[in-house]
Amino acid sequence: MNSVVDAAWLEEHLGDEDLVVGDVRGPNAHMRGHIPGSRPLVLGSPPPGADEATVTALAQEIALRLRRHGITGRERLVLVDRGDGVGAMPTLQMAELAGHPNVAVLVGGMAGWAGAVEEGTVELEPVREAALTPNPRAMPTFAEIASRLGDESLTLLDIRTPDEFTGRRGSPCDPRQGHIPGARLVELGDLFVGAGEPAAPERVREVVGLPEGAEVVAYCHSGSRSALAALALRAAGYNARNYPGSWHEWSRHDELPLER
Repeated sequence: MNSVVDAAWLEEHLGDEDLVVGDVRGPNAHMRGHIPGSRPLVLGSPPPGADEATVTALAQEIALRLRRHGITGRERLVLVDRGDGVGAMPTLQMAELAGHPNVAVLVGGMAGWAGAVEEGTVELEPVREAALTPNPRAMPTFAEIASRLGDESLTLLDIRTPDEFTGRRGSPCDPRQGHIPGARLVELGDLFVGAGEPAAPERVREVVGLPEGAEVVAYCHSGSRSALAALALRAAGYNARNYPGSWHEWSRHDELPLER
């Protein structure tokens, strides 16, 4: 299963025994109307900054939350949000951090779902055992990125505005302005054709300027825009991760280099 699927794929596979649909909109929204057989799935969002120890502890906590939702890691897990990717991509990162090996996002979410819809609550069935091995690599830290500056196998994509990238203008909460050395500037709007709808893979690869399969880490100011960018990047075939700490964290470490 690819990490991005569409409504036609989900409708075809909805009855598969090994498929679980997790609705990340929250229990109330799920109760009012959801894809048949789906269950509410609330894992939280990646923290705005973390070291290796924090990431490892978080992975174990998210694994526990998955088990409470009846998720074992042996299923194919498809995440559904309202349709803009804002809810699904952070949840995907958290599930991958906990060690789930087969997670995907439904492009278009509930807004793009034309199939049947059910109402009512769904009782969760927690599980004691799960095939989840923590995967800290799913959440890049500033330490990892700093150690790989100059690594030609990794491309950093800055998903901010030109003014933020050059340091001419940025968030007043950041003590330093500029960008991570070697990062390429890519504007989020160039990766999408609509809310939560990635541009065609050929268009994304044209914008990014990298061959399919390249390793990419995206960042922005606080990890929100770059999480969405990771959706489009994965849909285009890239090995893409989101750096949730982003510039908000990087700018606070005076020992870390920057460019303008």
